[in-house]
Amino acid sequence: MEKSRKVYVETYGCQMNVADTELVLGILSREGYVKVDESANADVILINTCAVRENAEQRVFGRVADFRTYKKSNPGVVLGILGCMAERLRKDLLESESAVDLVVGPDEYRKLPALIDGALEGEKGIAVKLSRVERYEDIEPLRTEGIGAWISIMRGCDKFCTFCVVPYTRGRERSRTLAGIVNEVRQLSVRGFREVTLLGQNVNSYRDGEYDFADLLAACAEVDGLMRIRFTTSHPQDVSDKLIRTIADHSNICNYIHLPVQSGSDRILELMNRSYTADQYLRLVDRIKATIPGASLSTDIIAGFPTETDADHRKTLDLLRTVEYDGAFTFKYSPREHTKAWKMGDSVPEAVKIGRLNEIIDVQRAISLRRNREEVGRTVEVLVEGESRKSAQDFCGRTDTNKMVVFPRNGFAPGSYARIAVERANAATLFGRHVVEETAGSMS
Repeated sequence: MEKSRKVYVETYGCQMNVADTELVLGILSREGYVKVDESANADVILINTCAVRENAEQRVFGRVADFRTYKKSNPGVVLGILGCMAERLRKDLLESESAVDLVVGPDEYRKLPALIDGALEGEKGIAVKLSRVERYEDIEPLRTEGIGAWISIMRGCDKFCTFCVVPYTRGRERSRTLAGIVNEVRQLSVRGFREVTLLGQNVNSYRDGEYDFADLLAACAEVDGLMRIRFTTSHPQDVSDKLIRTIADHSNICNYIHLPVQSGSDRILELMNRSYTADQYLRLVDRIKATIPGASLSTDIIAGFPTETDADHRKTLDLLRTVEYDGAFTFKYSPREHTKAWKMGDSVPEAVKIGRLNEIIDVQRAISLRRNREEVGRTVEVLVEGESRKSAQDFCGRTDTNKMVVFPRNGFAPGSYARIAVERANAATLFGRHVVEETAGSMS
């Protein structure tokens, strides 16, 4: 290659997509591509997409329209669509009038260099076949230096929740080897990363032969006692007592579990194919809280699933108040083609969905505020991430329970640990000052 081609990647969706973008950049960097931060400087523009909700798809279609205009004055630029949306809408994306040159699904990223070469010669390219074996085990993601890193430990999903397109866009579950993941954690530790988050569509269904997710979590924690270990997203069905004990037994495995419930109604949970009842979920929460004192929980909730009644909605609100999550990601139901829920229709009126969603948000905001205010007067250990978004005079970082803390800079460096006395709080953030006994060495 006479000169390095420049590639710009725009990423939408969840942390899995962020990790996939790093994977794609790792593949392209092997071929001499250089990552740039502005699309105007790129020879190749890639949009890494999410198909989980309609809003995410509409944003991508908007960006494709923007780049169609851009390509009129820059006809040599290659535009590609990657990820879940590529798998789901491949024909629409490659229509004759589209500005899109190539469409590549999550299991076909190795073909990107060849497809880009073809696009530069005027060929439209498509590669969206799902795989039962592709794990990208040998690909080193391209990561910039930083504090935290995402590590994808598995691909695909076998749960087939009726509202979710992931099994159809990312295929069935395949786990990486425990040894390969631990080695990646070790390399990140050597490079100075202070936190890793293990990623999977249902991360705790991970299995490598005789090893399960608890074994992997323990092995990663033992690499570096000063490196925090997080994970997402877990499925309640696969949260074993062994996993709970493993978290409790390792000080550097964060006491934070994202535990999507989706609904508090057994009838809706059954329609969703979630494989647990509200009572079973609440008993799991009780076991977590009993084994991991001070554990922080967050969740996902869908408002307005097909046939949801006001009584079903009230059960969700009751569950929120019972569990007292530290935070929740809330969504109104979005019908997705090819899912079983698509055939149920979209029976809840939009205005009702929005009303229920707002009520869920209001209840959770009050709970989050109360729980954060309980931290006032306590001292928490924070992994310093960097400058606060609102003030150059302040730094911010997270507790191991995933609470954001803002505090004066006072000579701290990103990647160090700081002990912060919490002085005030809102529903999203704690605010405080460092205490005299600063720590940059051990984790509490």
